[in-house]
Amino acid sequence: MYSRQWLEIFPPPTSKLIPKRWVFTAGPEFCILEGHTFVIERALYGLRTSGASWHQRFSDTLRDLKFKPCLADNDVWIKDCLTHYEYVCVYVDDIMHMSTNPQQLFDALKETYGYNLAGVGEPSYHLGGNFDRDDDGTLAWGAQAYIKKMLSNYSQLFGMLPKEYSSPMEEGDHPELDLTAELDQDGIRLYQSLIGALQWAVTLGRFDILVGVTTMSGFRVAPRQGHLERLQRMYGYLKRQPDGAIRFRTGIPDHESRGIPVSYSWINSVYGPNEEELPENMPTPRGKPFRTTTYEDANLMHCLVTGRSMSGIIHLVNQTPVQWFCKKQNVVETATYGSEFMVARQATEQIMDLRYTLRMMGIPIDGPAWMFGDNQSVITSSTIPHSDLNKRHNALSYHRVREAISANILYFIHIDGKLNPSDILTKFLSWAKFWPLIQPMLFWKGKPSRILILIYLSPKSSSTQKTHHLPD
Repeated sequence: MYSRQWLEIFPPPTSKLIPKRWVFTAGPEFCILEGHTFVIERALYGLRTSGASWHQRFSDTLRDLKFKPCLADNDVWIKDCLTHYEYVCVYVDDIMHMSTNPQQLFDALKETYGYNLAGVGEPSYHLGGNFDRDDDGTLAWGAQAYIKKMLSNYSQLFGMLPKEYSSPMEEGDHPELDLTAELDQDGIRLYQSLIGALQWAVTLGRFDILVGVTTMSGFRVAPRQGHLERLQRMYGYLKRQPDGAIRFRTGIPDHESRGIPVSYSWINSVYGPNEEELPENMPTPRGKPFRTTTYEDANLMHCLVTGRSMSGIIHLVNQTPVQWFCKKQNVVETATYGSEFMVARQATEQIMDLRYTLRMMGIPIDGPAWMFGDNQSVITSSTIPHSDLNKRHNALSYHRVREAISANILYFIHIDGKLNPSDILTKFLSWAKFWPLIQPMLFWKGKPSRILILIYLSPKSSSTQKTHHLPD
């Protein structure tokens, strides 16, 4: 800061060194310094307690409007309207409101409580994600604007746009075996910047690149040239397929068309009699019922250096993907059976967490969750009471899954591995295997039920094709 007297002795730097926006004249709020010229050396956009103070003020406002924080997520606020619930989702000072009359809340915030609101209306852009509607009115949430920004930054860094690819990673690739030259410090910073942008794209719904991002994130401390080239390939894939979006489809999937799972009596087992524990303080369920569906898969020895397998899980509420999970397993499994049982346990625990969250939001759940896996041995061991466990080191996963099935929390059903969408979260697939699994999830527009997909055996030729029914 510079006073008039100080400026007479030491004139400020020229405008070539200090932009004009850094210099201002003090107003009456500066009392005796009013009229003095100031140079900003550092801008403070908030104090350490500003976020907490804002959160407290807005929480008081929502409580005054009869909203209550959800016990499963205190940034989701719910209001009982007797026939249904209304919701306000808060992320710092960004809010999204679900209601039959959303304008009423925004009018109250502006007129009664004095908030300055911007961008009020049907969502079009929120936290980096785009909202749009298909021709049939289906709401879609994607990352088109963010990917456009990613590609613009890429062009500035490399002087050109990336080469396009039909899949995020090359089939059968093992980046842990890469022996190309290690990157220097500038290269490491570049690598970390690129991987960070890809991670946020995954957060915005592009889980089709999740297994690649998860794998390549393990090299961020000391990446090699080959690792950087793999990130460039993922950018090239997003350039070719920027329009992937999650569509909010509310119809209940018709899993019963494949047959009702066989029901066994568990009363004479170590788990019975057993039933699902319901939260005592959950709101009264209101509205239409929801069904949860989970696809799980494991890839044995995904990493050839450590021997770790990869877990992949996708959760859907009705026909909408809501959660995706990809992670190297914590222990080394020596057989597919063990790695598949571990991911079944992980999926079971996530299903229980998801069902708790939905219940605490007042959402009625349509019976047990439906979990699909492609390992028949694991499913047999899990669903039949008298099945024995032959590998004792899998005991905890074995009992966790079986107890959930005995409590009628979930069904565990076999699905053909070629039709298991969670394969895209555990393996690097070629275009011919990758596209039929990801298209219904992120790219299909229109009615999703019983989608017929043409699987081209070559991305450049459609001379040979197969037709498959994908799961609802």
